[in-house]
Amino acid sequence: MTQSDYPFSDKESSKDRLVGEISGEYEIDLRQRLLEFSVLVIQFLSTFPNQKELNVFRYQLSKSATSVGANYEEAQNATFLEFVNRIRICVREASETHYWFKIIDKLELGSDGSRKHLLKESSEIVRIFGSILSKVAKSGQRQSHSK
Repeated sequence: MTQSDYPFSDKESSKDRLVGEISGEYEIDLRQRLLEFSVLVIQFLSTFPNQKELNVFRYQLSKSATSVGANYEEAQNATFLEFVNRIRICVREASETHYWFKIIDKLELGSDGSRKHLLKESSEIVRIFGSILSKVAKSGQRQSHSK
């Protein structure tokens, strides 16, 4: 899959896509990707039949999926410690989102293509934030040992 084929390709300017990291700055489309993911999750949930038992998925999944992007946005203007805390929240919320998608997949709710795509995307988001957290935790340890 090329970048232009990717469903979450970024249309924002590169200025909006710079993320600071201890080792420097690099261009990514994570903010846009999380926004698109949130929208797709809400659209996917709106296709569920109006059954009382499915309300838990609509409620919990819409909260956890949108929380990942919201917390990442808040992390962009945070101190280092606040950033680490927000990334920890992102990991937890992304993990919860992935859990709900595993249940939805077992129940075969929604269209097969959308469900499989969102299940895969939720798994990738968990790995992305796990990697970010691992890197900032190592960076924080190096900073505390150098003092």
